[in-house]
Amino acid sequence: QVQLVESGGGLVQAGGSLRLSCAASGRTISTYTMGWFRQAPGKERELAAAISRRLGITYYADSVKGRFTISRDNAKNTVDLQMNALKPEDSAVYYCAAKSLEILRGEYDYWGQGTQVTVSS
Repeated sequence: QVQLVESGGGLVQAGGSLRLSCAASGRTISTYTMGWFRQAPGKERELAAAISRRLGITYYADSVKGRFTISRDNAKNTVDLQMNALKPEDSAVYYCAAKSLEILRGEYDYWGQGTQVTVSS
């Protein structure tokens, strides 16, 4: 199994940037498709971005396309989410997740504890 720990959340003004990082342990992330989910109060959890394990294919939700960038460093065993031009509606708890399949969407098997991102207007 893989253990995931997120970091980098915080409070930022609208228009600002944050970089989230997910550190994996237990297994190398090169064997996993990695995703960043987010969940705001009263809303369903949504997949914000994902990167496939083998081909490095990426997925972005329409709401973050052009502003967020997901990247993976297999040597460091980390997956980052660079978030630019942040909006108040980006405020949520962000979760790192992993799964063995190459498919970007759908269910994920392993989850971190989450990190809070708050964007003030």
